[in-house]
Amino acid sequence: MTDWTSSGLAKRTAGAALAGALALAATAAMAADKTVDIGITLPLTGADAQSATLIKDGAELAIDEANAKGGVAGYKFDTIVLDNGTATAGQYDPAQAATNIRKLASNPKVVANIGPQMSGSGKAMSPILSGADLATITPSSTNPDITSTDPKFMSQFRPNKKAVYFRTVTTDAYQGPNMANYFADTLHVKSVYILDDSGAYGVGIANSFEAQAKKRGIKVLGHDQLNPKEADYTAILTKIKELHPDALYYGGVAQAGVKLVKQSYDIVPKMIKGGGDGVYGPEYLKGAGFPAAEGWYATIAAPHLIDSPAAKSVIEAFKKKFGESPDDYALTAYDAAEVIIDAVKRTAEAGKPVDHSTVRDAIQTTHLKTMQGEISFDQNGDLTNKTVSVFQIHKDPSHPLDDVLYQYRYIGVAPSVS
Repeated sequence: MTDWTSSGLAKRTAGAALAGALALAATAAMAADKTVDIGITLPLTGADAQSATLIKDGAELAIDEANAKGGVAGYKFDTIVLDNGTATAGQYDPAQAATNIRKLASNPKVVANIGPQMSGSGKAMSPILSGADLATITPSSTNPDITSTDPKFMSQFRPNKKAVYFRTVTTDAYQGPNMANYFADTLHVKSVYILDDSGAYGVGIANSFEAQAKKRGIKVLGHDQLNPKEADYTAILTKIKELHPDALYYGGVAQAGVKLVKQSYDIVPKMIKGGGDGVYGPEYLKGAGFPAAEGWYATIAAPHLIDSPAAKSVIEAFKKKFGESPDDYALTAYDAAEVIIDAVKRTAEAGKPVDHSTVRDAIQTTHLKTMQGEISFDQNGDLTNKTVSVFQIHKDPSHPLDDVLYQYRYIGVAPSVS
């Protein structure tokens, strides 16, 4: 029997309101218990392990801080850390990177990944990410092929067309050429010899440096590849010495780079020497040491954040948590984690399921204020900011000799390609 009196209607209305409130409270309670996973895939074994650990710690700091504040939109975050390095390779291993990203892609709780550190791993990962519609954000991988609009590269690295490989750094389409401009404009280099380590990153940045150096009138006296597993580069360095170039440019990472820094000091100690962000890291300070590392130039594919007031609190928190200073790529990793956290927040607040595809879509539309300014991406996943920063190694005995914060002196922004 239905009660059509005003008091009955009021009771039913109040009851419905109470039921609705209880339902909302139950939904909120359920949401508060939700967790999603963020992958972190980096070469934690091998020649680049020390700098990779700084990157991992930067990402984890941002995630821990978000969880300490209660998460976002009812969600908290767990991390799945996987090692892209192997003892066999002695550094990053693209095959291992592919295996790791398959694990993450098959896990429905994983909403995005942070990494890789190296572009060789990125090339192995990207087709798998594309097939799963799973986004990664790299804080340091810079080879431009992975996010190229060239149909050949698009079909190889993102067959499903949509961007899945995002960056909180720019690419070697800017890092290599801008450093060539710095060699020409600031260091007044007239001739150079170029070396790379045969990896995807090393070859790409060395080639882009070479092309711009030639445009700027710098005479390229030669370009050779180093085998990262070889111990002795004396023969090639002796050949370079006999050609008398003004400068040596190295495209590559630490496995070959540390040996090159040590041995070049013995053979061409006074020559101008520099490289890309593969020469920026504690491995060189610890492995090559001083005086061998003194005077080497390096770039990073991002603004220099360490001295920025916007980064002060993050740097202090990093030191307190991990007992050492971050480098700039630890901070771009922090920003990468913040982008993912923001994407989850916007996805959940829009009432959408939080999964691979929805978070990828939200990352694509990011406009987030971070330490390096507003982060946004173009349709290919590349960072819209194209800053390249230049450093030179100068020994500061008042601080730990493997501390990137104090042993790499910031010079300024490299001249951009017009």
